[in-house]
Amino acid sequence: MGTAYFSRHDLCRAHDMGRGHPEAPGRLQAIEQGLGVVGVAGALDRRAAPDAPLDAIKRVHDAFYVDQLSAIAPTTGRLPLDGDTLLTPHTLPAARHAAGAGMAAVDAVLAGEVANAFCAVRPPGHHAEYARAMGFCFFNNAAIAAAHALAAGGLDRVAILDFDVHHGNGTEDVFRHEPRVLFCSTYQNPLFPFTSDESVPGRLIKTPLRAGTGGAVFKRAVERDWLPALDEHEPELILISAGFDAHRADPLADLQLEAEDFEWLTERIADAADRYCDGRIVSLLEGGYALDALAASAAIHIKTLVARSG
Repeated sequence: MGTAYFSRHDLCRAHDMGRGHPEAPGRLQAIEQGLGVVGVAGALDRRAAPDAPLDAIKRVHDAFYVDQLSAIAPTTGRLPLDGDTLLTPHTLPAARHAAGAGMAAVDAVLAGEVANAFCAVRPPGHHAEYARAMGFCFFNNAAIAAAHALAAGGLDRVAILDFDVHHGNGTEDVFRHEPRVLFCSTYQNPLFPFTSDESVPGRLIKTPLRAGTGGAVFKRAVERDWLPALDEHEPELILISAGFDAHRADPLADLQLEAEDFEWLTERIADAADRYCDGRIVSLLEGGYALDALAASAAIHIKTLVARSG
């Protein structure tokens, strides 16, 4: 059935938090270049998505918070919401598109139009809490997609798997008390956002990793923590918060993964998806700030999705 690739580079590139900011427009071009290198650029079902409706965003975010972002969005310049997260005139159009891409990808996968999908979008989302922007994130794209799958797709069980090097505190904040959503997160700790490491069996699986952790330890941790949780939850759809900043070259963290480790992980996720949900996967870009490493890692992740989309 193939792999859908959702991206609107004009909107997503226009969001620019300033010279030297790691969450930069060039990230999307790097992924495009990586796709050419691994030979799958022409194999993707490329699609553009509509903006997420505000009521869909408000399923997972406080209504006052969403409305306030619109009210304070600048017409020129940049408005800092914290030291790293800056609102620009182009931020909310990009953020609504990023959230809409996740929703459209869910619709396409659930309708059987494609086997799986990747959303090459920015800004990222997994740090955006119920009523707080932080960590480069404004709307929680994966959470919005999951809530859409539950509300509009009629699903009863969804899993969100987050392999970004930073814990997805926003996703945890949104779904902490939602038994229909299994959230699994590997992350370096201590590191922003300096989360606690307490898991909730069957619902919240947190896998902290020490600085310097390489692929072998990472793989054992996934096999120990994620795979049994997926077997217990039996999700009807798997969403991925796909951050590639656990790569050894990334400047914002200190894990030591290689691009091939993301390939291995994508294969294990696809195996679980084949067992429980007819291969249905929607992957959404989160972090990854060393452009060459991002290009190689995201490309091999997407190439694996294409190969498994049979």
